[in-house]
Amino acid sequence: MRLRTEVVAVDTEDARVLLDERTGRYFQMNRSGALILDAVLADEDAAQRLTEVYAVGPERAAADVADLLERLRAAGLVVT
Repeated sequence: MRLRTEVVAVDTEDARVLLDERTGRYFQMNRSGALILDAVLADEDAAQRLTEVYAVGPERAAADVADLLERLRAAGLVVT
């Protein structure tokens, strides 16, 4: 999975913003969302990484990863 070439990622103090230059729309995520995205883009186990950094169980981590990835796909921000 990767970001579409038309998507620009910008880190802010406490979040990450993805700007879709095709539409002018943006998608804001918090630090845990940015961690998930970074892990997925690096082809790492995002759920495992989430459990290592935050106090969250594996089932919840897997659900959070799946939810974020579905939202990114639905927004047209990533391609596989």
